[in-house]
Amino acid sequence: MTDTTSTTTVTDERADLLETLAKHRHFLRFTTRDLTDEQAGTRSTASALCLGGLIKHVTSVERAWAAFIVEGASAMPDFSAMTEADFAKRADEFKMLPGETLAGVLAEYEDVARRTDELVAKLPDLNASHPLPRAPWFDGDAHWSARRVLLHIIAETAQHAGHADIIRESLDGAKTMG
Repeated sequence: MTDTTSTTTVTDERADLLETLAKHRHFLRFTTRDLTDEQAGTRSTASALCLGGLIKHVTSVERAWAAFIVEGASAMPDFSAMTEADFAKRADEFKMLPGETLAGVLAEYEDVARRTDELVAKLPDLNASHPLPRAPWFDGDAHWSARRVLLHIIAETAQHAGHADIIRESLDGAKTMG
């Protein structure tokens, strides 16, 4: 895999991480093929999730964790201090809001993905770590390396690609694979 902004060639572990992330990004995006904006915003299962909202969420998560790699916990909110209003705003990233389009959501995801890939290609050290942001689901003294963050982004993307596949199949029977 070649970094398109320079002549740096990404090899070995970084190439493996980026290739795996690209595969799961593809599966997630593929669930939206041939859909209208209305279909991308449709809740087709018992959950509140829709395809456009899942892509918005994964975009937000990837953007935040990429910023964490560079800036540390200051790039993320103190989740333990979030208010009901903060959680309501966060819930909007799981929905297609008025005026949002599938094309716009996918373009934003593509932009964030490109920036993450460039960051991974240029990182001086995958072992560089930061303390995690404050959140009820993290141990107080935990640190994550850039490598661990990338593995988390891959896991998050893969998990939501699976959710997206179920939602798409519920919409019209289409599947990502098979």
